[in-house]
Amino acid sequence: MNRERVRGGLLAAAQGSLLMLMSVGVSLLLFVLFVVSLALIPLGVGLLAVPVLVAAIRAQANQRREFAGAWYGIEIPVAYRPLPHDPRGGIAGQVYRAIQLLKDPATWRDVLWLLPDAVVGFLLAVLPLGLLSYGLWGVVLAAGVWVPIVAAVDVFWWGFVPVSGFGTALLAGLLGLVFIGVGLRYNHLLIQLHFHFTRVLIGAPEKQLLAQRVARLQETRHDALDNSAAELRRIERDLHDGAQARLVAMGMSLGAVEALIEKDPDQAKRLLAQARANSAEALTELRDLVRGIHPPVLAERGLGDAARALALRMQVPVEVDVELPGRLDEPVESAAYFAISEVLTNAAKHAEAERIWLDIYYDRKQRSLQIAVTDNGRGGASLEGGSGLRGLQRRLGAFDGVLAVSSPEGGPTLVTIEIPGVLCHPRQARAE
Repeated sequence: MNRERVRGGLLAAAQGSLLMLMSVGVSLLLFVLFVVSLALIPLGVGLLAVPVLVAAIRAQANQRREFAGAWYGIEIPVAYRPLPHDPRGGIAGQVYRAIQLLKDPATWRDVLWLLPDAVVGFLLAVLPLGLLSYGLWGVVLAAGVWVPIVAAVDVFWWGFVPVSGFGTALLAGLLGLVFIGVGLRYNHLLIQLHFHFTRVLIGAPEKQLLAQRVARLQETRHDALDNSAAELRRIERDLHDGAQARLVAMGMSLGAVEALIEKDPDQAKRLLAQARANSAEALTELRDLVRGIHPPVLAERGLGDAARALALRMQVPVEVDVELPGRLDEPVESAAYFAISEVLTNAAKHAEAERIWLDIYYDRKQRSLQIAVTDNGRGGASLEGGSGLRGLQRRLGAFDGVLAVSSPEGGPTLVTIEIPGVLCHPRQARAE
């Protein structure tokens, strides 16, 4: 038996020990507490406890999903409805939240998994450690420990072997070696079976995943339409209040110049100078407007150089690290650029940060753009309520993008963004 197989068998036994504690300890306790909370609903106390217990149950299920994916690459799909939020707050908000959670089929799927996990899941998790430990006990008996035990109890049963002398002790030792060999070879299969069993019970059905996907697409479609309309209104407002007003003033100045050029040449020169200044300011505003729609450096040089240029304009020092082997689709680059701009602006404006770190790279395995913005500010940022990050999250949803925030009080703050996108060939990107 090779070293890798021995290491795998021992690792599976250690993994089984952890899963065993989670199954018989945590799952069983959560099941009992949830049943008690349901029984107390008529008294009103149960509804207040339900949100806390459901959060704990989901944490237990998600931890099992994480282990399944990290250890054996087994994906257990999840389809929780978004956590309900009631603006009323207080006890009324807690009751509303509990009712909505109880209406979620995923809640009951997790709850009904807890008891089987505490029984079947526990047995599948304890077997790897049991095979090795019981096999080792048989070897220890054969090594001579059987002598004082048999002297005390006459016959000692090791499994199905009645150990009463050297021959039966030797048989127990040989069977113990078999147990150890079987455990080292097949322990990982038992842990995989544990996760497959878990997947059957808490894995979201394909129909529910599809329905959730359709609902998300409808929501992001509405968000995209709203964002497009808001952007058009902003452009119209900027043109009307800025460049258009200056061009109108310039036209009026030129009209006055035409009337004064023979009567009062000095006044005409002053008006021409004012018209020239208005034209320069109008041109600057038009350039800023174009840059706000799609920055030229982004179109010409790509996201990496555009992010570096953006960092140079920040008041807070920004350290940029970019690893992009090519260009992405233009909409993806544009969405990423404006997301980076907003996150950097928030960090400089609200976080009171002294330094910001921006990391951009492309994950070929997941075929997605990964962005991380870290600052050493005061922390406390969140996606709750109507924050700017919440709005950014909704805008990224139109691209199937994901935004996550980790910002404990006192900092640091980490904002991660993931946007799916196909990487273009570098030559093709430059040609475009």
